[in-house]
Amino acid sequence: MEGKTREEILRLLEANARYTAKDIAAMLGMEEEEVKNEIEAMERERVICGYHALVDWDKTDDEKISALVELKVTPQRGDGFERIAEKIYQYPEVESLYLMSGGYDFTVILKKATMKEIANFVSSRLAVIEEVQSTATHIVLARYKDHGMQLAAPKKDMRMVVTP
Repeated sequence: MEGKTREEILRLLEANARYTAKDIAAMLGMEEEEVKNEIEAMERERVICGYHALVDWDKTDDEKISALVELKVTPQRGDGFERIAEKIYQYPEVESLYLMSGGYDFTVILKKATMKEIANFVSSRLAVIEEVQSTATHIVLARYKDHGMQLAAPKKDMRMVVTP
């Protein structure tokens, strides 16, 4: 299958993981079986790594918070950042880990937890890693858009129209 067709399938699934092979086949003018086989191949190759629901936790009773931690580290000779990244992404508290350019080397996104759990994780697990020089922890106050999806509904203008 052409790389372009694979990318089209991936873009459709990224936009809506609930599309079926039949839906995608109809949109791309392909056979359902061909799309199904390609999706299964991409799952085996780990091009497709999983399917998730995007949840607006602000609309639930969940009171846990999300945090983003920036880490400045000392890269290791021969391994660069790889060994350090491996130490960090093994923690179940870590939702995402990115190597970044700029003032900090890593951005760590933590799973939702209480403030105490986040503080404990950062101080007792991340900050004590030998290669970590410094950390900066940011608490997510509100999410307006995530994974390309607008979470907050635009506010309606409730002002009364006044005309002369």
